[in-house]
Amino acid sequence: MKIAFYGSSLLSAYWNGAATYYRGMLRALAEKGYDITFYEPDVYERQQNRDIEPPDWCRVVVYQGNVEALMQVTAEARQADIVIKASGVGFEDDLLLELVLQHAAPDALRIFWDVDAPATLAELRSDPNHPLRQALQSIDLVLTYGGGEPVIAAYREMGAQDCVPIYNGLDPHTHHPVAADPRFAGDLGFLGNRLPDREARVEEFFLIPAVRMPSQRFLLGGSGWADKAMPTNITYLGHVGTAEHNAFNVSPKAVLNISRASMAETGFSPATRVFEAAGAGACIITDYWEGIELFLSPDDEILVARDGQDVSAILGELTPERARQIGAAAMERVLREHTYAHRAEEVDRVFRSAARRQVEAAE
Repeated sequence: MKIAFYGSSLLSAYWNGAATYYRGMLRALAEKGYDITFYEPDVYERQQNRDIEPPDWCRVVVYQGNVEALMQVTAEARQADIVIKASGVGFEDDLLLELVLQHAAPDALRIFWDVDAPATLAELRSDPNHPLRQALQSIDLVLTYGGGEPVIAAYREMGAQDCVPIYNGLDPHTHHPVAADPRFAGDLGFLGNRLPDREARVEEFFLIPAVRMPSQRFLLGGSGWADKAMPTNITYLGHVGTAEHNAFNVSPKAVLNISRASMAETGFSPATRVFEAAGAGACIITDYWEGIELFLSPDDEILVARDGQDVSAILGELTPERARQIGAAAMERVLREHTYAHRAEEVDRVFRSAARRQVEAAE
């Protein structure tokens, strides 16, 4: 089956947290025989900051950030069996949705794939006339990057025919153990861009523990933190390219996952970072969010902190041997249950089930 997928970017992870999710998921679907074309706009300097070249498992079409180009690429939707519009594409999202639905073939499966359900649902709740909310009844299926029952119920209440969470996973092709890198040696590493919905939590879970533990070395990677006041035992690395994520994950004693506030409040939303780090065999300390135990076992495969004081206590007691044991257990678990190959099996079942319902409804 042919898929036309309209998303933010497959080629660049620059200010684009969905890139890892798209790559892992679409590669796994391609391995199951899907013929995929990914359409991404040339915006936000992403094409100037590519971290992969166009892959052999997916055709990528980069279009200019103007309406004329948008009209051209959405017209190609009519050639697909499955048409997917993702959230947060970054250029004329409402018009993109309208055009994709307009051009999709009558028998095509129409899907909205939400990679930030808390943000999208907040928009829909605040505006009953939001174009996506108005379009939900003409969309065959909503897939979400996470969220569990609260997100499913919210989408159904707003008119979605069906909503299925498809969680993040591990792509072992790209995230795996490597040799430690002295540049990233330390006690605790955190990798994440500076975002309004995360900054206060970074202060609580990362900066305050660093102040409390001046003898330990902390590593901060990600864009936007250069002018942030921080203690001298934090080494700020700036943007860390995806090619270096494995080394960043394996080199410190532990790495920290800090969810955005909306994701933590929603729960059931494991970040791509969790699976990336676990796939490399890293010892992960994560902030608490409901549903962690569905993915990794607290205390055995992941360490859970409810605040900065917990982070300090965990880090103070964590030995290198214990960290290695936790990292190895996490890697074994995600390889067994949480790869994108596992997720693609689920997506394939969901696609086929939705297509059957569509045929039955037309008879």
